[in-house]
Amino acid sequence: MKVDRLEVEYDPRTVLDAARAAEAEGCDGFWLAETRHDPFLALGRVAGQVERVELGTAIAVAFARNPMSTAVQANDLQLLSGGRFHLGLGSQVQPHVTKRFGMPWSRPAARMREFVLALRAIWHSWATGERLRFRGEFYTHTLMTPFFDPGPNPHGPPEVWLAGVGELMTEAAGEVADGFLCHSFTTERYLREVTLPALARGRAKAGRPLEGLGISGPSMVACDEAAVAEVRRQIAFYGSTPAYRAVLDLHGWGDLHEELHRLSRRQRWDDMAAAVTDEVLHAFAVVGTPAAAKAELTRRYGDVITRIAAPVVRTG
Repeated sequence: MKVDRLEVEYDPRTVLDAARAAEAEGCDGFWLAETRHDPFLALGRVAGQVERVELGTAIAVAFARNPMSTAVQANDLQLLSGGRFHLGLGSQVQPHVTKRFGMPWSRPAARMREFVLALRAIWHSWATGERLRFRGEFYTHTLMTPFFDPGPNPHGPPEVWLAGVGELMTEAAGEVADGFLCHSFTTERYLREVTLPALARGRAKAGRPLEGLGISGPSMVACDEAAVAEVRRQIAFYGSTPAYRAVLDLHGWGDLHEELHRLSRRQRWDDMAAAVTDEVLHAFAVVGTPAAAKAELTRRYGDVITRIAAPVVRTG
């Protein structure tokens, strides 16, 4: 199992120091999320400045972009990193796509599947010189002139990793992606009973076994009481989101989603965290010393995941 470092609230001015520290600590990968800053731009500063560590986005918001712009960014980072870049994509939820980014939203799983197929068609055109002829329901790419064609990437195209929670998105990832990024709002039971079967169905559509698909496992880790409080807030935030309700429903906690959603609409954030019981906390998170957390993560997921990026919440 590869162990990665995931930075969510990073500063692009100091991200190179963070990447170098991750490499010095022996991490296998260094991944950046898209929250307050652009992960592609930040990784552009890192690529070429670290020697071994793999680089990735976890995640970049696919539907805030189009396949051509994303293909260009990913191709450049694959070049700059010497073939160590992983393109991690996620859909985000509808309000953010339509209200924050002002982009269209419809049938997200089908759209994401086509997004990845379009990426691969663009990279194939650059690699082979064949005419670009991609026509889909959501995206059309049929023009590529020599002036805009970067040509073959000596390292090949980057791996594509997709994030998902719902079964349709997860199945699409199994079909078209090289790897799957588990959302942190995932329990061991949900992974085994919902996520893995959906990935297997997607792989079957593509005529491939589940083995060979990279899976980055879920991880919420807290090493002290202050961190536990922060993790409760994270669970409450995700649990209030309708798109993630299925995880709670599997455990019979649908009423908790209703309560959290109601409180979130009233912006009662502290009350939301207080609604997360110890049973819910320990289903989603690993609580304990770093050594104990490592052992428990291995017990929960060691037989099914290929890598893990645990942003350890530690405030003390």
